[in-house]
Amino acid sequence: MGRRSAESGTRSSRAHAPIRHGRLHRSHPIASIAKVLAAIVAVVAVSGTAVGAFAVYGTVSNIKPGIHLTHAVGAKPAPEAPSVGPIDGEVNMLLAGTDTRTGQAGYQTKAQLAGSSGIGNNDVTMLLHVSADHTSATVVSFPRDMVNIPLCGRSTSPAMFNSTLSRGLSCTVQTVEKMTGLSIPYAGVISFDGVTGMSNAVGGVTVCLATPVKDPYTDPQLDLPAGQQILVGAEALSFLRSRHGVGDGSDLGRISNQQVFLSALTRKITSDGVLSNPVTLYKLANAALSNVQLSDTLTNPTTLMSIALALKGIDLSKIVFVQYPTGADPANPNRVVPLVTPAAALATALQSDQPITLTGKLGRAAIADPTAPVAATPAPAASTDPSASATPAPSSIALPSTISGQSADQTTCTQGFTNRK
Repeated sequence: MGRRSAESGTRSSRAHAPIRHGRLHRSHPIASIAKVLAAIVAVVAVSGTAVGAFAVYGTVSNIKPGIHLTHAVGAKPAPEAPSVGPIDGEVNMLLAGTDTRTGQAGYQTKAQLAGSSGIGNNDVTMLLHVSADHTSATVVSFPRDMVNIPLCGRSTSPAMFNSTLSRGLSCTVQTVEKMTGLSIPYAGVISFDGVTGMSNAVGGVTVCLATPVKDPYTDPQLDLPAGQQILVGAEALSFLRSRHGVGDGSDLGRISNQQVFLSALTRKITSDGVLSNPVTLYKLANAALSNVQLSDTLTNPTTLMSIALALKGIDLSKIVFVQYPTGADPANPNRVVPLVTPAAALATALQSDQPITLTGKLGRAAIADPTAPVAATPAPAASTDPSASATPAPSSIALPSTISGQSADQTTCTQGFTNRK
């Protein structure tokens, strides 16, 4: 798809040296990042109006043409469908993007399947946590190259985090449960092209590029000029899987680039005109759910509908994207290890089920959009009932400054690779 001209985390200084990773193969790298984003946003950004789209997709693909019934005079109309309410309590859902080539378009030969086959590895893993009172949500991205993690519940393991999926989705869930202290009853594995369909469904996603973004290792190759760009289809897919074209060329830079796109997509599909269009909503749900293999706890469309309703009305400022805190592995500069103290603080914040406030900087490939308007802080409304007492807002927990990320209401720009030789 071609791009249309329209609408970093290298600004932040870190105590750790930039993490480098081996180069991707040029031949058809799998787009697991895009797959996870498609499903995450499909859940995070829905409102009550969008719930119907999930129900439609969950049934329409298997329903044959209906039979029109005629009735005798005086017959009563069919009853309305039962109402569905928001799910009770908090929601914890894990989404893993597999890098497998098995069953994917364009991968048929033995050489093409050599990179990854079968269930594959989880190159991207995100945890969605929605508070029990349904007023805030947090999306945690877990770097794929972490080592010394509690693999499948064991205390330590030299294996990389992205190997957990090859041991089964339950292993990935158990590992994240151990790392966060949360119980995660919902999970899914995403494969191929979800973001392409979603970006097409909303007419493209406008992202800000602080500098040009070029990456010869994506397919199609990226060659984007600085400025506001509308990314559609395969080009959006390449943008999301790009590592060598953004930030410092690391997987951590790719995570923050992904957060720039994800925040922009969330803002777009919660804007006026998108959520009120049932055709667009159906396309969004179809693009996401047709590329997800769900846990059996999510196969009932009513469950998805209830989760969607739990997210209805969450303010964009209360949807926070964070990167699980890591530092350089002393034994291998191409790997990272969890930062124990900040990781414990993040786990405590998630377990407390309170809104999260970021005190750190943006990720390695993101910078603040210098053209974004500064929103005025509205004055509190005066109560007309002197006897009424306002319900206090939940207190917020400030994360350590070593944890990077952004909220969905922040407009940010991607910084192109700044250390190219």
